[in-house]
Amino acid sequence: MTHAPARPSVTAPDELTSLEDYRRDVLVRISALEPIELGLLEAHGCVLAEDVVADADVPAFVNSAMDGYAVASAGLDPDQPLPLAGEVAAGRPFEEMLPPGAAVRIMTGAPLPEGADAVVPVEQADESDGEVRLHVTPRAGDHVRPAGGDVQAGTTALTAGRRLQAADIGMLAAVGRSRVLAHPRPRVAVIATGDELVEPGTALGPGQIHDANSFTLTAMAREAGAAATRSQIVGDDRRQLSEAFEGALTNADLLLTSGGVSAGRYDYVKEVLAQVGDVAFHKVGMQPGMPQAFGFVGGEGSPRIPCFGLPGNPVSAFVSFEVLVRPALRRMQGRADLNRPRVTAVLEERVTSPPHKVSFLRVRLRRDGAHWLARLTGPQGSGLLHSAVAADGLAEVPVDRTELEAGEPVVVHLLVAPQ
Repeated sequence: MTHAPARPSVTAPDELTSLEDYRRDVLVRISALEPIELGLLEAHGCVLAEDVVADADVPAFVNSAMDGYAVASAGLDPDQPLPLAGEVAAGRPFEEMLPPGAAVRIMTGAPLPEGADAVVPVEQADESDGEVRLHVTPRAGDHVRPAGGDVQAGTTALTAGRRLQAADIGMLAAVGRSRVLAHPRPRVAVIATGDELVEPGTALGPGQIHDANSFTLTAMAREAGAAATRSQIVGDDRRQLSEAFEGALTNADLLLTSGGVSAGRYDYVKEVLAQVGDVAFHKVGMQPGMPQAFGFVGGEGSPRIPCFGLPGNPVSAFVSFEVLVRPALRRMQGRADLNRPRVTAVLEERVTSPPHKVSFLRVRLRRDGAHWLARLTGPQGSGLLHSAVAADGLAEVPVDRTELEAGEPVVVHLLVAPQ
């Protein structure tokens, strides 16, 4: 079955800005946020903005890798009884030198006594009446962690540009860093506009719908690594819109609006954004998501921050975020991987696309041997959010194609990891 676009395009080609040009022009104006010092757990998921050099060896001392017995390995024979000269636990160094021909009970992580060069695990020895019998012949270095065995003093433990994962946070702590210079998470203010919108949980009146976009976009921004906050719904009122947008400037690094960027009589978002910044409006050659707005708002005492005005249709907002806003947020974080992973899949059905536009079709993927197969999630109307709920990815139909036949390859931007 062929799923055609919900509504054919009637926009003249010369009215459209190519998606490639628009996306490039947007991203060239976006830069990484200035790095700040963050505590280790605050920095988790952020991009490191400095090389981290170890000031000391990690570990700082020779220690045992096992619970067992520390010995001097030279000349020891299996089953030779060794007097037990004491015990050393983690954090409690053995204050004396290991007596010749003796053993010291030792715990994992404890400093190796001076004079010892090997550890025999408890499973390979028997202890009785103050003596230890070894069932193996130890060799120097057995079950011993050398000083600097993990990281040596003066070496780079982590390099700038790395997105800090859990192991990286542990490494920072291991080398003694409690704070680190990193690009912070962008603070995103999400505002949905429209008199028809009401909060979920509220009974619907005539002509009203529940606001889904602001929840979707806030969640998407958080998934993209931002610290996103959803604002209350703002109606189609110039003064309310102006107050909401100006209020966002004090606590946000990026403003994200939904609705009011089309050609409707009551679409005041364009008018108000033009007053508080240099936001420009375009008809972009993409389906869904043709009406777009981007620019910077603020000034005269307020910081200038980027602003995206996205369409009000749920799938248009969803796709616009994926194609335009998500890469911008990742650039603000200092990340180099701006785009979703992509795979090439084989279409299982014929699809169509309007002229002069890049289409992003919601598809499910399945594996067939060495190949991925893609099938539409159903009708592709820009108001049908279930088409995104069911999708594994967005299949991109190039601008120079108005149809792709079943069996043709298509590039799919992955929304989830394929199984």
